[in-house]
Amino acid sequence: MKDFAGRVAVVTGAGSGFGREFARIAAGLGMRLALADIQPQALAATADELRAQGAQVLAETVDVSRAADVERLAQRTLDAFGAVHLLFNNAGVAAGGLVWEHSVKDWEWVLGVNLWGVIHGVRTFVPIMLAQGDDCHVVNTASVAGLLSPQMMGIYNVSKHGVVTLTETLYQDLRVTGARIGVSLLCPAFVPTGIAQSHRNRPETLRETTAPTASMLASQKASEKAVASGRISADAVAQQTFEAIRENRFYVITHPKILASVELRLQDVVAQRNPSDPFSFKPDVAHRPE
Repeated sequence: MKDFAGRVAVVTGAGSGFGREFARIAAGLGMRLALADIQPQALAATADELRAQGAQVLAETVDVSRAADVERLAQRTLDAFGAVHLLFNNAGVAAGGLVWEHSVKDWEWVLGVNLWGVIHGVRTFVPIMLAQGDDCHVVNTASVAGLLSPQMMGIYNVSKHGVVTLTETLYQDLRVTGARIGVSLLCPAFVPTGIAQSHRNRPETLRETTAPTASMLASQKASEKAVASGRISADAVAQQTFEAIRENRFYVITHPKILASVELRLQDVVAQRNPSDPFSFKPDVAHRPE
């Protein structure tokens, strides 16, 4: 997909972070925008900013974990613009701690947004793209946590590994059917966004009433520090993603230094040896048993 002007982009998680930057770039390229977020005020701010620049914008408050919400977004997009050409399944949340300490509500919340949100986006929008028979593209936001299994991040790792295999399978399925739909898998590491405070958007029905464990508190503190210290901006990640769309490139690895850890993991698999520490190349972080 190389031509963007006049085409329609759908962006979930558009109120902040990567989603807002995807929307800004798309607007600058002359695209019409269907923007979704669970935060009405943040979504309205993004929509107002881009409308002020002359973009045509539909803004819809959406909980991507709910199939009906995503289906409503699709119908509203078709009603407003008549087509969908570029889809960013981008909405995401995070939680950390020892994997056995998470409650059912924790799992339902993170998997609902991070994995089911992408599932709903694929099953709802890809058939629309196929019916159009036009050049289209899907971008699914995963994470390097979908390529590695860092300690204290189990619930997030599971969700992002799911997105990785879903997206790789989507690519293969579209390839064997000869569809004119490109696919990209975005796998960033730590970037200064609001994901470390994603609990602010947790639905009341899925909020945990018990106190967080020591591991959860430690993970939250480490996450806030890592996200804040990220050296690549959300805008730079969005720019790299649009380059991948133009090149019809699948993997978007924004932090190439992490590939050494990915390679080490794959070597562990091939050699059938016990998993290495995912932070082996970061001795200040790697766990050293006593």
